[in-house]
Amino acid sequence: MKKLALIQSDPWLEPYADAINGRYHYALATEKALIGNNKNLSEFATGYLYFGLHKTDKDWVFREWAPNATAIYLIGDFNAWKKTEKYRLKPIENGNWEIRLSHNSLKHGQLYKLWLEWDGGAGERIPAWCQRVVQDEQTKIFAAQVWDPEKPYSFKIKKFKPNVSPLLIYECHIGMSSNEEKVSTYDEFRRNVLPRIVKAGYNCIQIMAIQEHPYYGSFGYHVSSFFAASSRFGTPDDLKRLIDEAHDKGLAVIMDLVHSHAVKNQVEGLGLFDGTPYQYFHDGGRREHPAWDSLCFNYGKHEVLHFLLSNCKYWLEEYKFDGFRFDGVTSMLYRSHGLGEDFNGYGSYYNLNQDGDAICYLTLANKLIHEVNKNAITIAEEMSGMPGLAYPIKGGGMGFDYRLAMGIPDFWIKYIKEVKDEDWKAGHILWELTNRRADEKTISYAESHDQALVGDKTIIFRLIDSEMYWHMQHGDNTYMVDRGMALHKMIRLITASTINGGYLNFMGNEFGHPEWIDFPREGNGWSYKYAKRQWELVDNENFYYHDLGHFDECMIKLIKSVKKFNELPIWQLWDNEGDQVVAFQRGDMVFVFNWNGQKSFTDYGILAQPGAYKTILNTDAKEFAGFGLADDTVTHFTLPDPANTAPGKEWLKLYLPARSAIVLKRQ
Repeated sequence: MKKLALIQSDPWLEPYADAINGRYHYALATEKALIGNNKNLSEFATGYLYFGLHKTDKDWVFREWAPNATAIYLIGDFNAWKKTEKYRLKPIENGNWEIRLSHNSLKHGQLYKLWLEWDGGAGERIPAWCQRVVQDEQTKIFAAQVWDPEKPYSFKIKKFKPNVSPLLIYECHIGMSSNEEKVSTYDEFRRNVLPRIVKAGYNCIQIMAIQEHPYYGSFGYHVSSFFAASSRFGTPDDLKRLIDEAHDKGLAVIMDLVHSHAVKNQVEGLGLFDGTPYQYFHDGGRREHPAWDSLCFNYGKHEVLHFLLSNCKYWLEEYKFDGFRFDGVTSMLYRSHGLGEDFNGYGSYYNLNQDGDAICYLTLANKLIHEVNKNAITIAEEMSGMPGLAYPIKGGGMGFDYRLAMGIPDFWIKYIKEVKDEDWKAGHILWELTNRRADEKTISYAESHDQALVGDKTIIFRLIDSEMYWHMQHGDNTYMVDRGMALHKMIRLITASTINGGYLNFMGNEFGHPEWIDFPREGNGWSYKYAKRQWELVDNENFYYHDLGHFDECMIKLIKSVKKFNELPIWQLWDNEGDQVVAFQRGDMVFVFNWNGQKSFTDYGILAQPGAYKTILNTDAKEFAGFGLADDTVTHFTLPDPANTAPGKEWLKLYLPARSAIVLKRQ
């Protein structure tokens, strides 16, 4: 048997070749079994066109899969929510049910559910494949809605090819994107926030909480209706218009896709859809996630694979999303969900703790997504470091384009909390940010929404704390504010400039958004105070937030100025632990970081390529709320090294203010 490329690329995987080969061939065999008479996975994953409610030229047709049901009725405001023979579904084959109705039987905007009966019970259910779900403002009850607008939205941009090398992601949440204490909308986001993202220079939007979820405070992670865009933010047409306009402005749009678990709700969700606990989920001890209060899909059932793969294709085709950030991948990969595991060696990835069916699903999902759209973007939220996750399928990997570098924000939190400023090791910081598998692309980030939730703190809040409330206005700064802003810029710059795939920022963190995220809940009196974004802070030129936002904009612009910046090799030029100075080169740019909080250095020598260098970014510049101690108009010429310490290198002499970083470009 020919050795897979993944194993060839990493000799340490050789002892686990049988396991890697086994999962690869299992995925191929499962794909073959699923496809049947179809040409490929894309033709197979079309369940959303068959199941659910659809209007044909002749009639309305509704279908549902419920193998344990003994009877199913459509109930709604069209029949006073009573089961009647006119709206009774007929069993067809393979546990599927169907009903056909005349066009005048259902109208746009009407509400409906299913009434399911099974041996020993019955109950209302929202259809599993429905594409529109709404919640009554008074009763808070959810129902499916007939969606048949007279003039449905028509995309202006039919085909969109993202320009995302490097990939620069602006992670956002529609509901909390307003500066008002309320749930914001797709339309408001399109009009008010989209222009901000364009100005900030990011080339990709990652939208959270799109799939319908009963509890707003779940951040969208307890999904009930997988094919319905959350109606609390507006209509399907509003979301389509938002994506279309983002494409028109050159922005790719990906969504957080939650296939790792599902809400336990029975009426709104799939928890006990046809009266059985195992229709979509595992039965017994594997059914409930021990940490998330949710249900775990059984990826070994072909019907579940059909449901989830069709869901992937649906969002790509119906809404023209450009890809997905798969949530909770670690939980999917391991029978233990990764809980209590230390993953301290390769043996941790091949010890029979793995869920082979989940690995197979993720492999097939990536194959399908790239069949539907060869330019699609897939990212795995995964913290165990399993090899091959972001490696081509044909080489033995699972096919993700990127994996989140989840260790980086953990590193920053630990450093800020536990290490004194004078003990920060400049070389160690660089090592932590570049310690990754050479054959897999990652998304680096200093912090995401996870680090902003109540119970945690953003980087800016850890650095400045309560002084943010009183001393973020020009001329009223304190030592804590100066230190915090300096480190905030440096942390972001070294994280973004060392990427090998992409960079991510959560909405508002680029300008040091104060406080945390806390959705309305009983514990806070159902308040929206912390479930919004204070854009007025970055808009006010008298506040340091404005300067931090401006720095982020210039940093992103610098990274975008070099095509495939993320693919340039990183050459370490200097690492002096005592001085706390580290420098590295990418292309014709040199990045120099002085983490020392006490010392500025004059004529500090770094061995670099001979030539003339101009400063193109300086964290200490006054326009970025710095002190402006260096003259950035000066051209720096290298000087010969009499000792020939490093052949082909000369001394680049620089002024390095304390707690600052500069980027120089070789002329």
